[in-house]
Amino acid sequence: MTNATPSVGTMGSREMIDACMQHSLFSWSATGKVDPMPIARAEGIYLYGPEGQRWIDFNSQLMSVNIGHAHPKVVRAIQEQAATLAYAYPGMATEIRARLSLRLAELVPGNLNTFFYTLGGAEANENAIKAARLYTGRNKILVRYRSYHGATNGAISLTGDPRRWPTEPGMPGVVRVMDPHPYEFSFGHSEEEIVANNLQYLEEVIQYEGPKHIAAMFIETVTGTNGILPPPKGYLKGLKALLEKYGILLVCDEVMCGWGRTGKLFAFEHGEIVPDICTMAKGLTSSYLPLGVMAVSDPIAQHFRENVFWGGLTYNAHPLCMGCALAAINVIVEEKLVENSARMGELMRSHMERIAAKHRCVRVHRNIGLFGLIELRKNAAGDRLVPYAGSHPVMAQLGKFFRDNGLFTVLQWGTVMCNPPLSINAAQLRESFDIIDRGLDLVDSVVTD
Repeated sequence: MTNATPSVGTMGSREMIDACMQHSLFSWSATGKVDPMPIARAEGIYLYGPEGQRWIDFNSQLMSVNIGHAHPKVVRAIQEQAATLAYAYPGMATEIRARLSLRLAELVPGNLNTFFYTLGGAEANENAIKAARLYTGRNKILVRYRSYHGATNGAISLTGDPRRWPTEPGMPGVVRVMDPHPYEFSFGHSEEEIVANNLQYLEEVIQYEGPKHIAAMFIETVTGTNGILPPPKGYLKGLKALLEKYGILLVCDEVMCGWGRTGKLFAFEHGEIVPDICTMAKGLTSSYLPLGVMAVSDPIAQHFRENVFWGGLTYNAHPLCMGCALAAINVIVEEKLVENSARMGELMRSHMERIAAKHRCVRVHRNIGLFGLIELRKNAAGDRLVPYAGSHPVMAQLGKFFRDNGLFTVLQWGTVMCNPPLSINAAQLRESFDIIDRGLDLVDSVVTD
């Protein structure tokens, strides 16, 4: 038993942290070893602590608060929807379901005109697995090693990164392949060579696995937490053509890279393709409320007009979440945040170039729109600061420096994530990189010749 719950807004940092650590579990962590930030409120690109601390949210939380925090139009839409219809049984038609579906059909490119609503990206991918298998009558799913598709059973089985290891053997039928950019690859190859080699290898794997047994290939259009890896030029077109040759569906996971993050509304637009299925979440509501979507092409939608889609959720097409989504995507479009992402992405690249020229610890940097990272090295030879799935004491020091100096971001292995809200301006971007610039002095000190 505990004492009575304190009133909202009365907890200090220590009380908040202690209660959370004592009575809740934290993601991907041993709870006794976490050091959570105490957050009381947020606005724009900023997070605020109970005692007035302020941090720039340079990772949009989980690359998801695309419009920034506490946008009044979205807050108002949530309030209005809650007062009108907070929940409806999934088998009912509602005005907000109709309005959001029409808006998505208008905005999502190509023939992706039909939508199944979930509560997040993992559930969207779970249902994409079902849809692909039911539509094709095939069982196997191709996925890439440098990927993350969610933490539920099927989605974590699709995932390539180390978070899948404790859950294995997982879902059967998953076939993992190398990415266009393997984790260790030699520099100097042209994008054309990289694409040609990878697609030749992939076609060989398809032959080994039996094309008539493969339902779909799932990709993050731009790989997210496993390295912010934009596809090489020509890869998406080549991949789509190869899969079509064998009747294999292409599923683009745009949970993280969609809704303006890359400087286009959807990342697959950079490759001038349209997938058969697209999954999305995060920026869809700017994470103000949980919502995911599986968008399917017209042929797949027609199939499920005549055949049962064996998927369902209590919170499918949740009205409150859909009201939030409609408002959030309208903010993205009306306030031209996609265009701002493209402009600020160019400015981000210039800041990264400046920092790379100054700091010996920078191995490489890359970004597409406001989707970027700085990768660190441990020696003059260019070896990564940490091995795959590894760690280094200096990363904890760097994280503390950022927090002490007003910046929040995610440090993944030996990388610094750079994924601010799409509403960030030039002055705020410079302030953020100035903090990163000073922090990298710590990493320079451990680089060896």
